[in-house]
Amino acid sequence: MLNLDDNITYLKGVGTERANILATELNIKTVRDMLYYFPYRHLDRTRYYPINQLNEQLGWVQIKGRITKVDVIGEGRQQRMIAYFADETGLIQLVWFRGIKWIRSSLKLNEEYVVFGKPSEFNRNLNIVHPEMETMDKHKQNLSAALLPLYNTTEKMKTRNVTSRTIHNIQIALHQQIKGSIHETLPAYIIEQLNLMKLGDALMNIHIPQSQAELERARFRLKFEELFYIQLKMLRIKGHRAKAFGGHRFTTVGEYFNTFYSKHLPFELTGAQKRVLHEIRHDTNTGYQMNRLLQGDVGSGKTLVALMSILLAIDNGFQACIMAPTEILATQHYKSFCDLLQPMGLPVALLTGSTKQSVRKKLLDDLASGQLKIVVGTHALIEDNVVFNNIGMVVIDEQHRFGVAQRAKLWKKNNTPPHVLIMTATPIPRTLAMTLYGDLDVSVIDELPPGRKPIKTYHFFDTKRLQVFQFMRDQIKLGRQIYIVYPMIKESESSDYKYLEDGVESILRAFPPPQYSISVVHGQMKPADKDISMNYFINHQADILIATTVIEVGVNVPNASVMVIESAERFGLSQLHQLRGRVGRGADQSYCILMSGNKLTTDARQRLQTMVQTSDGFAIAEADLKLRGPGDLEGTQQSGLDINLKIANLSTDNQILIIARNAAEQVLDNDPTLANNNNSILLSELTRRWRYEFDWGRIS
Repeated sequence: MLNLDDNITYLKGVGTERANILATELNIKTVRDMLYYFPYRHLDRTRYYPINQLNEQLGWVQIKGRITKVDVIGEGRQQRMIAYFADETGLIQLVWFRGIKWIRSSLKLNEEYVVFGKPSEFNRNLNIVHPEMETMDKHKQNLSAALLPLYNTTEKMKTRNVTSRTIHNIQIALHQQIKGSIHETLPAYIIEQLNLMKLGDALMNIHIPQSQAELERARFRLKFEELFYIQLKMLRIKGHRAKAFGGHRFTTVGEYFNTFYSKHLPFELTGAQKRVLHEIRHDTNTGYQMNRLLQGDVGSGKTLVALMSILLAIDNGFQACIMAPTEILATQHYKSFCDLLQPMGLPVALLTGSTKQSVRKKLLDDLASGQLKIVVGTHALIEDNVVFNNIGMVVIDEQHRFGVAQRAKLWKKNNTPPHVLIMTATPIPRTLAMTLYGDLDVSVIDELPPGRKPIKTYHFFDTKRLQVFQFMRDQIKLGRQIYIVYPMIKESESSDYKYLEDGVESILRAFPPPQYSISVVHGQMKPADKDISMNYFINHQADILIATTVIEVGVNVPNASVMVIESAERFGLSQLHQLRGRVGRGADQSYCILMSGNKLTTDARQRLQTMVQTSDGFAIAEADLKLRGPGDLEGTQQSGLDINLKIANLSTDNQILIIARNAAEQVLDNDPTLANNNNSILLSELTRRWRYEFDWGRIS
């Protein structure tokens, strides 16, 4: 009898050679791996597309028709064969580069065939390369089920004749061998309560669907289970942390907080900021460690909330720090804190890799003695020689830039763990936040401070560059400043994207000195030179700052009202939104101009249209999730959780995720330690799924 941990080599239809390529290309090594290698789609074998309706966006399709002509072109390795395939609506080319002799001998003119493949365009002709084909008679014989599963494969697999159909045939043989021997992975009471399909039936119907209805039930069961165990894991971590790890109690709202609130606020707090501060106040008075994720769009006022949380810690006799991923951002926070706290005489220190040794020594001494209450820094804060006297509040900005191990070092800077406030200006879709940060409490600042005007965003092709230059001159005449961002510093042979070095030359021609002043910042500059150039712009000694994405975070110049992003199609939505957030920080109307080439992919066009249509960071994050998938989004690999989901989709399975989380909450409400006999299966499955994963949940 097969065991799910058995090697796939001995499965029918596999063998040593196929086992090796499945392992190297798809990481399929065991029977379980094969069972859980799910099809990405199911093709309705009873549907045939008319040829005149085919296009590149359709993906895999099925057509029927006849071969009218066959040509063999070229010689040797350059040889290819083209079969002209027609139905009553049009003509398409079928193309082969390998196995030409055998395929040519097997094709028959005017025989009715069913062709299965992926349309693509070459030299303005639609074609299907290396299609799967069978005669209509054979197709009808093989049509045991109307739904054919399609599996992702690689080019290397195709050259070894391991196709989607190969995997399907292996799955059919596998299910014949294991029929009735799949053990359940969920308790009976959950299956009954939610009317879930049994696991064995679900696995069979996902690979060998008996009907559309059975396929949908199978999908629901498998998606639910995948999301349920993630939620169960995260909620257990959260519950364990609440009981096992005490936290400092901030019982007092004292002089520093009250004085700042009543006399030194730069503007009236928004309702969202007040709500978040209330949540933080509640957390820090429970006697348990706070672990709260603060989401807020660019310019929403997260830094002010962080500062007031820090003042709360100081009022209760504790120290506090804020850690940022770059010196630019750390310096920005430091300057903001100094400006805001200067009237109260509360000192702030800055610790980065560039801090001079003499300054560093005094700073470390003052931290260790407790004399210094607030320190802003970079990764330098987690070094072993940085010792706090009594740290009670840790703020981590742009948290996805830090690895979980780095964040954990800050957490260990006190015997009783400090409260942790994690901030991100990258809005996270609700489904992703529930999955990545399900063990954290989440706060959202969803209002902009009063007086901020929405940024107007436009997309122009390179042919409109002269009009854009004139608009920039008009803005400079009004006393405004301008950012121009390039995706790369130097020219690349493999890319047609604009680059900074050439951009500097063209901008100098269009904006000649001394009439205009230009500053340049990029990642290859020495820190001191970068600071000089940056300060030149900040102090309005430069009209234009030409930069790479080093200015993505941490630059706050209220007088800058225009952001021009060159080769905007090169950037992801999240990065475009972050760059746009560098403007709109003053009272003046601000603009973001997206420049691109004329040839855009469908995805690139969608990204740019999304940016033009909305400035809502959460709407942009949702669009980004749909376009790119959760595994590609910035920060997901730093979460401490592997979210390479096998079947669930966080952009489309929101309702299933909510059902899964509710079910996990209900389980833990009734049995927090999973000690009951009917929950032993849950404990066993949790252990199996994450037995190699270190528990970073307490700090993530």
